[in-house]
Amino acid sequence: MSSESAGAVTRDVVGAVLKACALLEHFDTARPVWSLNELTVASGMNKTTVHRLMTTLIHAGWVARTADGGYRIAMPLFEIGSAAVSRLDIRDAAKPVLQELAAAFGDTAYLMVPAESGAVCIDRVEGNNSLVVAGISIGSVIPYHAAAGPTVMLAYSPELRADWLERDLPAFTDRTTTDPTALREHLDRVVAQGYSISDADYLDGVAAVAAPILGQRRELVASVSVGGRRDAFDGDGLVARVDAVRAAARRLSRVAEALHDPTDA
Repeated sequence: MSSESAGAVTRDVVGAVLKACALLEHFDTARPVWSLNELTVASGMNKTTVHRLMTTLIHAGWVARTADGGYRIAMPLFEIGSAAVSRLDIRDAAKPVLQELAAAFGDTAYLMVPAESGAVCIDRVEGNNSLVVAGISIGSVIPYHAAAGPTVMLAYSPELRADWLERDLPAFTDRTTTDPTALREHLDRVVAQGYSISDADYLDGVAAVAAPILGQRRELVASVSVGGRRDAFDGDGLVARVDAVRAAARRLSRVAEALHDPTDA
């Protein structure tokens, strides 16, 4: 970018608006109400600045005060956000998330959706690690009882469980769970912890971590996962991947909630 272009961008950017947007980003379903002191601490901004920005947002109709003096997002902002999100699909929304995961760990990041015959990979982004997971590409259909992405979807879908646990379960490696009772116990643990770990149960030498993307009624929509060299999925490396994948799933679940009308059958 030329210095002239950079200068034009700088002149066009309004710092106060950026700060107001940063304050709004603190509001989500887990924390819908904030006090002035809490926002000041969380944002790192001056208390007077936070107060003036929130007062401006109240006058704009984007923020409302609660009975005890806290701040909450007002309905017009929800309406604007819902209108925008309704034009997206989960794959579009997931692309930057997959890119972030792949860049953070060098692994391959996946987005999968459920189908009758198995989990369908609808997008993937490769990282810079030397191992390329060639066995799973866009369009691949993977049985639900192996690999992290398919298994986490099986765990969170009563319908898939009822069907899949009655099937013959083939082994792909010597680590594939093929006993229905053992698989059922594993699925219960997956739901209890909120994520699935695959340890070379589908492809030799490949491990993965996955978390579910859920809609407004907690219905299964998709899964997000990262997969790579088995030896990288251990200790702090495993913990970091679990935390990142779960955070990605929460972000995409908020998108899925907006995309799926809770009044739909």
